[in-house]
Amino acid sequence: MAALGQQGRPVDEVIAELTDKRADDVRWADGKTFGMVYDGGPTVHEVAEQAARLYLHENALNTQAFPSLRQIQSEVVGWTADLLHGDEHTAGFLTSGGTESILCGVLAARKRGSAERNVTAPEMVLPETAHAAFHKAADNFGLIVRKAPVKTDYTADVDAMAALVNDNTVLVVGSAPQYPQGVQDDIAAIAALAQSVGANCHVDACMGGFVLPFAERLGRAVQPWDFRIDGVTTISADIHKLGYAPKGVSVILHHTKESRRYQTFTFDDWLGGFYASPNMQGTRSGLPMACAWAVMQHLGVDGYVDLTHQTLVNADQMRAGITAIDGVRVLGDGRFHLVAMAAEPDSGLDMFALGDALLERGWYHDRQKPPDNLHSTISNTNTGVIDQYLADLADCVASAGTTDDRSTTYATLE
Repeated sequence: MAALGQQGRPVDEVIAELTDKRADDVRWADGKTFGMVYDGGPTVHEVAEQAARLYLHENALNTQAFPSLRQIQSEVVGWTADLLHGDEHTAGFLTSGGTESILCGVLAARKRGSAERNVTAPEMVLPETAHAAFHKAADNFGLIVRKAPVKTDYTADVDAMAALVNDNTVLVVGSAPQYPQGVQDDIAAIAALAQSVGANCHVDACMGGFVLPFAERLGRAVQPWDFRIDGVTTISADIHKLGYAPKGVSVILHHTKESRRYQTFTFDDWLGGFYASPNMQGTRSGLPMACAWAVMQHLGVDGYVDLTHQTLVNADQMRAGITAIDGVRVLGDGRFHLVAMAAEPDSGLDMFALGDALLERGWYHDRQKPPDNLHSTISNTNTGVIDQYLADLADCVASAGTTDDRSTTYATLE
């Protein structure tokens, strides 16, 4: 373990070493990374970077000291609520990302179940495609997870979920869309199920919150999923994904201010004075909050519609191209910006070897299973490179090994 140097180093030297450290990082600016970073274009970079400089040191722990951050949070939450068809009662907070937003939604559901229904052994019901953050929340907050299988099209099986709800259920979960295959759950049915037992319904729109409203404006068929659905209690939506703000900023929305109170912690029996925290953090950087505000103001609805249009063009082209290549297929009937690619049945294609081959050419995917598949989150970032990707994919599929090759290799290694 290295020790911190006794003497400091010059600024130029420090920055040069940091620059060198990035040499092996993914080249997201080249459009060859399907996820992780989302590029809204040069002017989006500019407005975010200028906002970041203004708010590099500001702290949203105490908005009495920084009233601008209170106003920024209120406005960003309000704009997002309006996009998702909230009303004058809708309220929320900014968080550091989708996981924190989901944690807040689960915590609010648990506390509401305790306060209003005297639930002492809280449970949540979710499809197996729901984000891992729900399991993290259950582990953190002491909930039991009841996990239902999904249908053959990867959407939530609401009948299977209905068999799992009971008097201890405090939360029922759906996604718009879910991450693994990019398909949209039947939120209306899930919300009705939650209402039937007096539970909260959380819609995970971390991936779709800044896509579906604009896809709908573009005429894309979008099944109702937001606060237009009676019974939806909370929604998580990430501005730092397809909202094109820098990491890390997300929104947790509650249909009512009463619901929002269940996620807020206050404490006034401390020698340090009154303490209040609206989410998981105490100190909160003002930088990502200001960046989100600046990016949303810069783009406006029309800017988001344009970016969403290009994203959907990219994703449609990618799906069609994959379908045209023998040996690979798209999982599920995703119609938005998420694409999961697996081997054709009986092809024997080793998908993770295919991922290695694509990575050698600079293309980065996340890896999932079962079945073994490569996951892509398409965005404006990938504009102009899909043709080259599909050409490289076809070459790599033709030369990739089989799962038999992989098992032999593993046996040799062992």
